[in-house]
Amino acid sequence: MISDGERAALIGPHGDVAWMCAPRWDSAAAFSSLIGGGGSFAVTPASGRYVWGGSYQDGTLIWTSRWVTTNAIIECQEALAQPADPHRAVLLRRVRAVSGPALMTVVFEVAAEFGQHNMTRLKCADNVWTGRSGPLYVRLSGAGDASVQDGVLHLGFEVAAGGVHDLVLELADQPFHVAPVDADAAWAETESSWHDAVPSLLTTIAPDDARQSYAVLRGMTGTSGAMVAAATLGLPERAQEKRNYDYRYAWIRDQCYAGQAIAACGDYSLLDDSVRFITGRLLEDGPGLKPAYTVSGGRVPDETDLKLPGYPGGSAKVGNWVNEQFQLDAFGETLLLFAAAATHDHLDLENWRAAEVAVQSVTDRWQEPDAGIWELNNDSWAHSRLTCAAGLRAMAVHAPPAQGGSWTSLADTIVASTAADCLHPSGRWQRSPSDARVDAALLLPTLRGAVPAADPRSLATVDAVRSELSRDGYVYRFSQDARSLNQAEGAFLLCGFDMAMAVHQQGHEVEAMRWFERNRAACATTGLFTEEYDVEQRQLRGNFPQAFVHAAMLESASRLATPPNRIQS
Repeated sequence: MISDGERAALIGPHGDVAWMCAPRWDSAAAFSSLIGGGGSFAVTPASGRYVWGGSYQDGTLIWTSRWVTTNAIIECQEALAQPADPHRAVLLRRVRAVSGPALMTVVFEVAAEFGQHNMTRLKCADNVWTGRSGPLYVRLSGAGDASVQDGVLHLGFEVAAGGVHDLVLELADQPFHVAPVDADAAWAETESSWHDAVPSLLTTIAPDDARQSYAVLRGMTGTSGAMVAAATLGLPERAQEKRNYDYRYAWIRDQCYAGQAIAACGDYSLLDDSVRFITGRLLEDGPGLKPAYTVSGGRVPDETDLKLPGYPGGSAKVGNWVNEQFQLDAFGETLLLFAAAATHDHLDLENWRAAEVAVQSVTDRWQEPDAGIWELNNDSWAHSRLTCAAGLRAMAVHAPPAQGGSWTSLADTIVASTAADCLHPSGRWQRSPSDARVDAALLLPTLRGAVPAADPRSLATVDAVRSELSRDGYVYRFSQDARSLNQAEGAFLLCGFDMAMAVHQQGHEVEAMRWFERNRAACATTGLFTEEYDVEQRQLRGNFPQAFVHAAMLESASRLATPPNRIQS
């Protein structure tokens, strides 16, 4: 994935742009072969035989594809130009002949609205092609010698050994009023922007991977402050099970996870973005806070079928039914986010007003059933209530004494009520009054301070997750039915990193490192994570990349670098 904060593109091993929505994250895709749609922008070695690989430039989302052919080594540097323009995407592609001449072919066709529109009005002047595809304006530089066949541009070119060739694609939702992009200037500005945006993170236990996760979070956060949950839609968690979601929206919970991770690392620009976006949603919607929003703060569209084949094993649906849900824990997470900001003196009066709205929303609604963190049926989920208690306690530290005392008292009431109906006979927390199973999400409230880490309920819950929900160093959300854990779904990487932090909090540093390293390895060759990992087949599952997994990886890399406050068992 390459990204500039406003949108992303996924590059395949044949140099093909398999997915790109324009001009913004939740727009219709201009390249959608990932889910069986139209559009192509493939920059591929002309040789039919090659081995593909690649890597990111350190601490960026600038990707370099690398092909070894029978007689050459070729690289193609890929980036979405920064600083980003919300109305115009600029895709930079620089082919470099590393060893021997690079013989390349290009196939180019923008197909807007998931393939509904071909390119029209194509014309070339001064080595620059312009055209239209549905609502999009198209401009391609560096392909002046291309020929047009049935509305598709085809180009072959050669780069001498040591040379480079630039291709620059611009996609906009309005006519171009500026000159075509200068490739050298755009590359310099993009590299400089990434260098300025991503800190060194040398105090974490895995600085290289921490920088990569930070870059992912930065690349998925736009000028509005909103962070999308993932760049894609329709990538299945399990084949043929119809659990295929559109994650190109900003989930309140995920945004709060990212903000807290950034706060733990000591760099605050992304924390400020999270606080700004969450503040706006709370002040606008109050107790009616939605679980997710578009990146502009609007309503997530309802699900509709795109009538495309879909990713193999999945289906192609746009929109998300999360609109109809109430998720109580979102209020607790917003309070935890604001508390993290306040700790670093990054909370202003407007943010404080939003925090008070969140507290009032918890006061009014904490006894209502909700859909919970896993967005299931409405129930009195223990995780939701305990997360609210954690948020109240965290914010109470920063409040005036009377106000803080009231919030702490409410937290005590919520914990006592949850203990009355969600304490398992074994002494651990259970999912809900009617569901006695353990849930890996119940690790989080203790991490966030709902109850002390030394509390017997905390210790028993960690033990239960360890014994009942973990296999081979990975953690599953909950036991869904009589099937073995891995047959029901993939390991949940968020939960694996949470487990690392939970056992570290209890003073088990070596065990914490084992959990961390096991889950850190469950990534693509690019170093990016999805939501789930199929332990048996060693494959990624779900939409890509999943922001909250990168947030959990980043936070655990920071927290595990600090000796824990050892607790008394």
